[in-house]
Amino acid sequence: MTDFPVRAADGTRLMVHRQGAGTPVVLLHGSGGGLHSWAPLAPLLEDSFELWMPARRGYGPSDVPSIRKSFKDEVGDLTAILDAIGRPAHLVGASCGATLALHTALVNPDSLLSLAVFEPPLFASGPAVAPLLDRYRAAFERDDAAEMFAVLNEVTRVPPAIVAAFAAAAGDRKPDPAEARRTAIGWLHDLEALADDDPDPSRWSDLTVPTLILAGADTWEPMPTTMDALAAALPAARRLAWPGQSHFAPSAAPHLMADALRAFYAELPA
Repeated sequence: MTDFPVRAADGTRLMVHRQGAGTPVVLLHGSGGGLHSWAPLAPLLEDSFELWMPARRGYGPSDVPSIRKSFKDEVGDLTAILDAIGRPAHLVGASCGATLALHTALVNPDSLLSLAVFEPPLFASGPAVAPLLDRYRAAFERDDAAEMFAVLNEVTRVPPAIVAAFAAAAGDRKPDPAEARRTAIGWLHDLEALADDDPDPSRWSDLTVPTLILAGADTWEPMPTTMDALAAALPAARRLAWPGQSHFAPSAAPHLMADALRAFYAELPA
């Protein structure tokens, strides 16, 4: 296992965690994640695959952008990582990382062996996100954690019962202030990219990379409808939904994701 930097074309330093050996797989974390977001999954795949797990732009220890972030910027970051790998790789993304994976596959199909996306929040993009971004930025600047949390719940549309369950589980525990600020910075820049993105799922219909669409069967709306729209745009894609799982499946049930990826890769043309 090793951590090392990769420089994007614009000079942004991206920290990457690498472990395992074999065919390369790039794993992209979602909003609020970081360098070790894939720690539950990595041990289940490292015997057969060389795993490249970057902290996405805006998430420490990678550089924080000094200007408004876009998915175009992040595709440039992934291009630099794929160049560093030096051979075609499988690409996997979860949540906002899955949206980035879709963008990357559209631009760099020749660098990829396959694409696997877990619940990209395509519904949370476009002009409708702009006022939420403005509210989040204002709360961020005054360090109002409660308002930032409220805005993110509006973006993600997590049901109140689930929010309450997480709050009850946390009890009196307080997050580390430095870690909380790091996460807040990352969310701010992801919201920038989402607000400027095109929400039309048909835009992905030009994808040519073999694709697997993953989801939790118990994830709340509008994610199921969003996944239906993505599948309609990609009729050749394979699709799998895990009963009893929701948007937290990659960390809550990593064995399901490991098994799905192994089976998907095994069925790809040699």
